[in-house]
Amino acid sequence: MTAAYDARRVVSRRARVAALRRRVPRETRWAVGLVLGGVVLTALVAAFPAQMPLDALMLPLLLGSLVLGPRTLPWFVIALMLLLTVSLAVQESIDARAVGSVSIQFAMGFVVLLTSFRRSRLGVANMLGESMLVDLRDRILNQGGVPSLPAGWQVETALRSAGGTPFAGDFVVATRPEGTRRLEVVVVDVSGKGEQAGTRALLLSGAFGGLLGALPPDRFLPAANAYLLQQDWEEGFATAVHLSLDLDTGAYAVRTAGHPPAVVRAAGSGRWSVLASDGPVLGLIDEAVFNASTGHLQTGDALLLYTDGMVEEPRRDIELGIDRMLGEAESLLRGDFRGAADRLVAALGARDDDSAMVVVNRR
Repeated sequence: MTAAYDARRVVSRRARVAALRRRVPRETRWAVGLVLGGVVLTALVAAFPAQMPLDALMLPLLLGSLVLGPRTLPWFVIALMLLLTVSLAVQESIDARAVGSVSIQFAMGFVVLLTSFRRSRLGVANMLGESMLVDLRDRILNQGGVPSLPAGWQVETALRSAGGTPFAGDFVVATRPEGTRRLEVVVVDVSGKGEQAGTRALLLSGAFGGLLGALPPDRFLPAANAYLLQQDWEEGFATAVHLSLDLDTGAYAVRTAGHPPAVVRAAGSGRWSVLASDGPVLGLIDEAVFNASTGHLQTGDALLLYTDGMVEEPRRDIELGIDRMLGEAESLLRGDFRGAADRLVAALGARDDDSAMVVVNRR
């Protein structure tokens, strides 16, 4: 009986704790815990002034800036500043170093508040809110993944940003429209550099992904062009190359919009050739026309789609860059296309520009 009674007491205690956690928001629990931590640090500073520096209160301030939202953070910062004032008041002697330390911490608290207000306007008030942006980025970048293909086809993609971050002005979208035996791939280079190009690329990759799977191949680039014109961005143009591939016959159509041309390798001759297709840059001309270059991929043939970061160099004609890329492809991909996209980007990708590569091979 005693054991059963003790077990019921444990279960009841756990239920009360769980109910309390449900009633008290997690952010409030964080704030209370951090304030208590600040009180403990203040007591240690008062008790051991020689061993505990005044800078110790910067630790809960840093943690609070990461986990607390805009409603709680101002009160938390005020509480810490009061504790800091108490810590300074109990010092036996106040020298210039102590005053400087306190001044820096007050300035840090002010910066934390400004950052919190700015994040709250963006809807990402703390570190946990930033996970929304990370999830958005991952979901959109996953559109560049190659869907499952029938036996005999190998498609690889590689992307490297100039800044080394997952955000880039170049992106790839690949899809197999439902009810068809086609593979649709588009490689896009968004105008601009840095964060602005990266955010526009995130938006466009989602929009282009929807258009690519919903429209016939000959209507995709006109629809993408119309979409960009509607955005009315100050620097809102982009270049693109679009491949529509029949996975049964190997027939393909390539259309470009102000983009470097695709290149194809014929297994019989072993030679690479440039596909002649043309069209204006997306987002500049209304009702633009995009001409297609067509052909068939036979067994052993390969096709490359890429961005200008693979072939452009300062003060050098782009044709020379394409010749250099084809020479490197002939050397690197001789008889083995596994890891082809990554190898080409590693060998040829520009250090100061985003680079993207898609390799299609019929094995």
